[in-house]
This record gives sequence, structure tokens and C-alpha cells, in this order.
Amino acid sequence: MAQTLASPAHSELIIKKSRFIGCVQPMADRASAQATVDALWRVHPTATHICWALLAGGQSAAVDDGEPGGTAGRPMLDVLRHQELEGVLATVVRYYGGVKLGAGGLVRAYTDSVAQALLGADKVLLQRMSTLQCSLPYDMEGWLRRDIAQAGAELLQVRHDSLVHMQWQLPESEAAAQVQRLNDQGQGKLGWIEHWKD
Repeated sequence: MAQTLASPAHSELIIKKSRFIGCVQPMADRASAQATVDALWRVHPTATHICWALLAGGQSAAVDDGEPGGTAGRPMLDVLRHQELEGVLATVVRYYGGVKLGAGGLVRAYTDSVAQALLGADKVLLQRMSTLQCSLPYDMEGWLRRDIAQAGAELLQVRHDSLVHMQWQLPESEAAAQVQRLNDQGQGKLGWIEHWKD
């Protein structure tokens, strides 16, 4: 089962006078990853390269940032895949030390930077979430709020008009059972609008 990271973890390697500063951190999408890389350039304006890899479903990316093609971003992405991670950004800031490493040396340096950072990372099971939404009479709002709280779900939105419209989120594995329980207890008074997975 896929995992993500609870918080950022770092590494630093010196290889043939080049300095490699690695970081792995939870990241949801490519726009956030690009913003993080842009911020790294502000912190390390004299770095030679900032290579990165994002493993985040359809938004995954591998960027060599001027290193020879396939020697940085792709190997970093492979490390994340090998560890069965999802929603994780790996970055490596490189300060060139004057000695060329060759393609094999670069691949090893970038993979080792990410692997070393992951050694100190706190991994957590990635929980797939479902969002539930329904409409119900006003006299049932308190009952549904209690059930949502007892299920440990997160209430996202409540809107009042002729009916009460509620939306909440809970682990995907628990959604079907809650829907069944609510349908049984609600005696047909719940109007389900949507049920979708994140």
C-alpha cells in the first residue's frame, strides 16, 4: 500500500568536491512542487543545479535542470517509486565542486541523496478519502452531525435552505458502511447527491 511522508527530511553528501543537498517532503501537486523549487533557488542562488522529482499520480515529474538527460530527475523518481511513495517531492541542490562525475556518478549521487534523506523520513500510510454529501430535513441535522462525529469524519460544508445540505470526508474504506448505516437509520429521508473519491 502506498505511503507518503509526515514531514520533510534532509540529507547532505559531498562527492568529489560537489555538494548535494537532498530533501524529501510531502507534496500534493506540480504547482506546489514548482513553487518549492522556486523558493529553493532564492535560498541557494549560486547553486549549479536544483534537480527534482515529484511522484503524485498524474502530476508526476522528473527534472534534470541542466544535468545530462536522465542522470538526475528520473533516477530520483525511481527511488520514490521503489519505496512505494505517493504525494512526495524529492529535491537535490547541487553545488559543483570542479570534478566531473560522469553519467554513472551523477545517477549514483542523485539517487543516494534521495535515499539518504528517506532514511530519516517518517513514512505514513496514504489514506484514500471519500467525500459524502446529502440533503436532509432540518429535524435530522443533529442526528447526522453526531453520526459524522462518531465516525471520525471531517465535516466540510453545511448549507441551509429548504433542506440541510451537508458534505463530509472520511477514509474510503469506511464510506460504504457509513452510507449503508445512514440509509438504514434515515428511513429514506436522506437525499444523496454525490459520493466521490479523492
